[in-house]
Amino acid sequence: MRTFCSRELAATSASLKNLRSTAAREWYFRALELRAHLKPNEMNWHLSGNSAKKSLAWIVAAVVSTLVVVLFAVNLMAGEKKVERRIERLYSVEDPEFLRVVGVLLGPPVIPGNRYRALFNGEQIFPAMLDAIGNAKQTITFETYIYWSGMIGRQFADALSERAKAGVKVHVLLDWIGSEKMDKALIEELKSAGVEVEKYHPPHWTNLARLNNRTHRKLLVVDGRIGFTGGVGIAENWTGNAQDPDHWRDTHFQVEGPVVAQMQAVFMENWIKTSGAMLHGVEYFPPLAPLADGSAQVFSSSPSRGSASMELMYLLAITASTRTIRLSSSYFVPNDIALRTMIAALERGVKLQIITPGDHIDAEVVRSASKAQWGALLAAGAEIYEYQPTMYHCKVMIVDEFMVSVGSTNFDDRSFELNDEANLNIYDSAFAKQQVAVFEADLAKSRRVSLAQWESRPLREKLVEHVASLIGSQL
Repeated sequence: MRTFCSRELAATSASLKNLRSTAAREWYFRALELRAHLKPNEMNWHLSGNSAKKSLAWIVAAVVSTLVVVLFAVNLMAGEKKVERRIERLYSVEDPEFLRVVGVLLGPPVIPGNRYRALFNGEQIFPAMLDAIGNAKQTITFETYIYWSGMIGRQFADALSERAKAGVKVHVLLDWIGSEKMDKALIEELKSAGVEVEKYHPPHWTNLARLNNRTHRKLLVVDGRIGFTGGVGIAENWTGNAQDPDHWRDTHFQVEGPVVAQMQAVFMENWIKTSGAMLHGVEYFPPLAPLADGSAQVFSSSPSRGSASMELMYLLAITASTRTIRLSSSYFVPNDIALRTMIAALERGVKLQIITPGDHIDAEVVRSASKAQWGALLAAGAEIYEYQPTMYHCKVMIVDEFMVSVGSTNFDDRSFELNDEANLNIYDSAFAKQQVAVFEADLAKSRRVSLAQWESRPLREKLVEHVASLIGSQL
């Protein structure tokens, strides 16, 4: 049984109430146990000689352990109270009122006049991005989570450096964790060429309470006129055409038109936060005339805003669905409110299909935590599929063959509460039908999991899933 002095409990009770999961509380108590082993006579300041030195050492250890506990607790906290009650269903995603609310209440307005195209796997994604970079005339802004050394990392560094040397203003924002495998020499080459490179939340005393807040966004904007977003990272895993387990399946969208200004604004949010510099003017925000009929918005979220806007956008769209929800999710770990919202959709006759990774996954603990949540969905009629050929890294939601959302957001609490994320939402029935065809092609390469199969999985697997689900908010 754990025993702590009353002052310790009083001092930590406020932080402890904010720890969202059983696992978080367990780790918190383990850290506090370091202090519970201190003996009263070892805290006596009046001792001399070796005893005094030993006492001082224990005091220092106690102070350090307390700081570690507090910092760990702060980084596990998800911020403000989240939505816990199911959202009332008032309209469909095709209702103009839905578009107004999702723009006014949650994010930037849905604006017309855009054109876009879907890019599949590195074979299509990287050439399009590199071509846009190579044709840049004034500015390039690039924010990404994963940037590793390797052939494709070298190609991007060379392209960005060449444009910077040609006088283009190039700004690159890398997540400190996600770019850990990027050689420092490559970063120095970029800087030497004139590229401005910043790291998001590197270890520093000013960032100690935000180390668990990462930028997971994948944004590239060229000349303020052409933008890219989706799930792809700059690493060898994303090269090729998903032809084997070493080459992943992913989707990125390219967009032009007025909505690109919203994408640029999302980049600027973290650039200002990281560098302290504001980039503005026509080089970054040129006048953007309508190019087509497509309506879209760039939706973003960040815990620093004290808002769960991305989660609310997903929940509102699922609540508004009337016919179908197709979800491609590389990391699918739904929380209780998300489960209830999806089950409510199933109960009113909506067809829900979900594709997740199969045996090929880069984080097995995520797969285990995901499968622990499948029972209620399968029992309610959801169709869940595991992609077979390779790692499935897509992050796309299609609702009622009308709304398509693509970006960096995973369907889990880390994306909804801890990471900075960005999605491009497109409201266009013709484009949505094209993406349905892509989804069905992925479905043909996936294995469906039945309720009977889920219930009959081995006991050891169930135990692992249960343990993994305890830390679901951190995955």
